[in-house]
Amino acid sequence: MNDWIDIYTDGAASGNGTKNARGGWAYIFYTDGAQAISEYGGEACTTNNRMELMAAIKGIEAARAIYGEKQDLHIISDSAYLINCYEQKWYRNWELNGWVNSAKGPVANRDLWEKLIPYFRDSHILFIKVKGHAGHEENELVDKLAKKGAAEAKKEPNPYTDGWTNEFLNG
Repeated sequence: MNDWIDIYTDGAASGNGTKNARGGWAYIFYTDGAQAISEYGGEACTTNNRMELMAAIKGIEAARAIYGEKQDLHIISDSAYLINCYEQKWYRNWELNGWVNSAKGPVANRDLWEKLIPYFRDSHILFIKVKGHAGHEENELVDKLAKKGAAEAKKEPNPYTDGWTNEFLNG
């Protein structure tokens, strides 16, 4: 089995949370031969937080497809939203309370959290916070890729494929 693989992730959004928002996500990691594996993408009508979660999900899925379920992974992110949920185990109360948050409202981004939570419980995955925009080379690179994803995102959602609703923006 390989040593830990570091997966750097980031999300970005312009017009965050508005109907005109465009967001992007990105990840990068290196294989044993130091070959970079990276991917980025984007969505309309989204938020920065959704893109941060999407980046982590996509990075983990890509590494699992290459290395399998037993490969040890570090998910390195500048997202307090992602890392605080992991470290402070917010998700435990969400699950116990029927996906209601501490403000008595529905948990935002539940669909993505439900994909991430099993990874929080996986002993082969650790989530690590890095300070954003602090000159960390890989973090700066995924930031640029996430912004590229946002810039390339289509301007209008497709209601048949994007799952976008007015309730999403208000929730």
